[in-house]
Amino acid sequence: MSSPHPQTPGPETVWMTLQQAAVYVAASVKTIRRRIASGELPAYLCGKRGMRVRREDLDNLMRPL
Repeated sequence: MSSPHPQTPGPETVWMTLQQAAVYVAASVKTIRRRIASGELPAYLCGKRGMRVRREDLDNLMRPL
């Protein structure tokens, strides 16, 4: 069964903090924030101030040269 909206995260979604995301892609938190600000990386609010990204979106950022 697919989710009703393509952007709706499913139950198998792996959420990462910005710090975890930075370690995952071997970048700085500042770089992750820049990618979010530019629209390259979607981010989601968690509570009032927490921000999370999906591991799938991080994987999609990577592309072969």
